Amino acid sequence: MTRRPDAGARPVERRAVLPATAGALLGVAGCTGRTTAGRAGTATPAPTGSIPSPAGSSSSVPAALPRTTPWRPGPTEIHPEVKRRAVELVEAIGAWHTGKGGPAAARAEVAALHLPTALVAQAGPLLPSADEAVLQVIDAQYGGILADSASVLVVCRQWTRHGATVRAGGTTVDVRLARTVSGWTVTALHPARPGAPSAAPRAGVREVLADSRIVLPPAAQADVRSGQVHDSVLTAMRRPAGTYRMYVSVVRSGHPLDVFGTSRPSDHPRGRAFDVRQIDGHAVVDPRTPRSLERFMHGAAAAGSYDVGGLVQLSGGTTPDQFFSDATHHDHVHIGFRD
Repeated sequence: MTRRPDAGARPVERRAVLPATAGALLGVAGCTGRTTAGRAGTATPAPTGSIPSPAGSSSSVPAALPRTTPWRPGPTEIHPEVKRRAVELVEAIGAWHTGKGGPAAARAEVAALHLPTALVAQAGPLLPSADEAVLQVIDAQYGGILADSASVLVVCRQWTRHGATVRAGGTTVDVRLARTVSGWTVTALHPARPGAPSAAPRAGVREVLADSRIVLPPAAQADVRSGQVHDSVLTAMRRPAGTYRMYVSVVRSGHPLDVFGTSRPSDHPRGRAFDVRQIDGHAVVDPRTPRSLERFMHGAAAAGSYDVGGLVQLSGGTTPDQFFSDATHHDHVHIGFRD
């Protein structure tokens, strides 16, 4: 998420499919989760931040899909039911057993969640043509949370099987929700569309992609490869990577075009911001995260960010509002740049 909304819009606060069994999928701390009947089973956790092969790659051996693990909202989440609702829909569309793929099957899964089946038509890259698929939610962070509406950015990896070939990919989906008398419902899906990789990547792009201390999910990695991320962001990613292992959640695509609840353009779609969900393996949303969070935020400001938001309200910025904290940013650090 980019900057907090204006005062008038202040915040108020599928699962794994194994060769023989399927596991419900919901992510890591800061994501969402629920097992959906019909496609779910047990799952074995995969190491956080790991990926068997680069996003979009394929391998002819073996033809087995990886195991995934459910995510549950932690006790410090703000309105965890909102994230849970967003993630269960992404899981329902993005994973299936052999012979159970395609729009018709996905619509049946969505109907079982008592959500509009028309959402399936908005799934885009979340619903590729494949014999079988598993999906692992990496994170579910707020793109915005208001009294009666929300944006949840569901960051996921997806593996698909095509005959004897397994392909690794994934996306980020901006899930829009509205509060109704019966609870939160999903109103729209906006999957990430990063664009094609740059034919001649800049040095900063190559350095970020080669740095093992900068962990990028599929859509964020594709954003960097596209060449549409500003040099200020690439520099700011590399600078703290010398001190911390940084788990990025969102860069450019899959983020609301405007600051949620306002008509102000967000820095993210312009390639001038990135969000961080974990620092040295510690989730930003966890209040037990050590003081490295504060040092990290100060380091982001020192790297030139004019807009640093997170779980804690810091002081000592070069401008009165360089640091901020609100309900939307309790689960990630936002780092934005003017140029």
